[in-house]
Amino acid sequence: MNQLPDFVYILVAFGVIALAARQIGEFFTRLRLPLITGYLFTGLLVGPFVLGFASEESLEQLRFIDEISLAFIAFAAGRELYLPELRGRLRSIGLVTAGLVITTLIFVTTAIYFLAEYIPFMQALGGNGRFAVALLAGAILTARSPSSAIAIVTELRARGPFTQMALGVTVIMDFLVIILFALSSSVADALFADVPVNINFIFLVTAELIIVSTLGFILSLVLRWILSRRFDGSLKTALILLTGYGTFVLSHWLRTYSHDNLPFELLIEPLLICMIASFLVNNYSPLRTEFARRLEDVAPYVYIAFFTLTGESLELGVLANAWQIALALFLVRVVAVMIGSFTGGVLARDPMHYNRIKWMAFITQAGVALGLAKEAAVEFPALGSEFSTLIIAVVVLNEMVGPLFFKWAINHVKEARTRAKTPEFDGLRDVIIFGVEGPSLLLARKLQRHDWDVKVACLEPNLLQGLNGTEENDVSLVQVSSYGLESLYELDASRADAAVLMLSDDENYAICELLYEHFGTETVVVRLNDRTNFERFHALGALIVDPATAMVGLLEQFVRSPSAASLLLGMEEGQDIMDIELRNPALHGIALRELQLPLDTLVLSVHRKGHTIISHGYTQLELGDRVTIVGKSGSLEEVSLRLDG
Repeated sequence: MNQLPDFVYILVAFGVIALAARQIGEFFTRLRLPLITGYLFTGLLVGPFVLGFASEESLEQLRFIDEISLAFIAFAAGRELYLPELRGRLRSIGLVTAGLVITTLIFVTTAIYFLAEYIPFMQALGGNGRFAVALLAGAILTARSPSSAIAIVTELRARGPFTQMALGVTVIMDFLVIILFALSSSVADALFADVPVNINFIFLVTAELIIVSTLGFILSLVLRWILSRRFDGSLKTALILLTGYGTFVLSHWLRTYSHDNLPFELLIEPLLICMIASFLVNNYSPLRTEFARRLEDVAPYVYIAFFTLTGESLELGVLANAWQIALALFLVRVVAVMIGSFTGGVLARDPMHYNRIKWMAFITQAGVALGLAKEAAVEFPALGSEFSTLIIAVVVLNEMVGPLFFKWAINHVKEARTRAKTPEFDGLRDVIIFGVEGPSLLLARKLQRHDWDVKVACLEPNLLQGLNGTEENDVSLVQVSSYGLESLYELDASRADAAVLMLSDDENYAICELLYEHFGTETVVVRLNDRTNFERFHALGALIVDPATAMVGLLEQFVRSPSAASLLLGMEEGQDIMDIELRNPALHGIALRELQLPLDTLVLSVHRKGHTIISHGYTQLELGDRVTIVGKSGSLEEVSLRLDG
């Protein structure tokens, strides 16, 4: 009767630790360290080998969280392999992948085998046992990290042949490493049991792969059924994780049953089953987007739980003794990656300046490698946590160093598309409006009345004629030959504080990208034509106006709060709203209540470093803050002069 309350207590305690890990992980990112380093550190700190908040018995009871997380990691690895995205550079991707797999497996396996005398848990093993451990480690350390690579590519907005090749290889490597691990596990199992590797063994491994493939296909049908139901999204996610966990339960049962009742032992790799199912759903069903959404929704929580639990299982003593071996394996792996990527690139006839730095894209490791390390420790209890701790130490080194190399390589080949530095304010507020039509001209005149210098860019100046009678003379219309980079320089976009895009979505996006990458324009407002393009513009930091919903939202505000709506739209006589950037160093650190603003003004909010702060009297201002104030026009000008300095 006491077991259930104890289990609930352990589960709740782990939930609290996971919440702490989330905060510590975010703190680590401020130190330019990966999130998972923070999670691992938290787990190590509270684990049985440091503070002792978690016992070894409790870790065993939480093993099911590990297996659910491993199923998710396998699903994520299979989902990353999307064939249509890889077909363009299959020759280069295939040869580089082959080079990396062969060299990493040979170099790491050889290194561990000959370093066995210096690795405590391997010293008592015979030749077969040492080779089995070396083979498992070699297979695991072949893995890459698609999640880390994709995060870096997204952060840098990288695009080009080098980036495409790096992502393709990274994704395929994680797919292959699980297959490699399944084969290595079968060989290691035979070596530990002193089973001769003969024709019978080859038939057994072949039978295992056939069973795994069949179960993967069946699981893909189950996943398709779940995804196609009209269930709540959270229920779908829970069912997907439960089916993944079910593969581990089935695998353990098959292994135990075959060991007890058959002359051989079936080692069915659950990670490979999940990955095959994910690959089939991702490439051969119409449910790819829904599957991706379900995995992305739960990913942060799974990673927190998995890496925190992994940190708790780390033995500090083993980690302290293993750091020298871990460092040696890290260096061996780097050398192997250098040779493998260079050889593959040369055979694929890739540009030599790419081949020399390719290795930098393939150092990073994370989820799959850690998952395989823990799975190996469970499948081979004789190795225990000492094996997983050594592998995890190497993975952490790779995860800390790898992203730095990859970022440098992307910048070196000039495929990064990061945001340009925002220009300094020159004392005059400039805006460029793209698109000549009634609303754009009305907007131009309204901004001019508020002392903005406005340019309206168009391809055909004669479009202005007839739109508003003779009023076109008060708008600065600039003819451009195209909406490309040269035209933006002609428009003096480097000085623009804002841009308004009122063309087609494709034209708007092309201009938005150029403003982002070459000019760092602070405020870009886009009129959206197709709602499906929202995410593209949002990723570039654009302010998006969707005409389909803007009118409904405006009418709602008039119904719920007519006074506020009239004020925000400038319909209250004599009232206006202004964004003012704090440039007066004398006001840095001063609280709003100490500013002694005119009585007919009100501070609505403070925008700081991408975040909006709902202000109060004790809010302290910082240089660069953008303060939104409502009040009489004359008073706003007075406040603007004070804040501008």
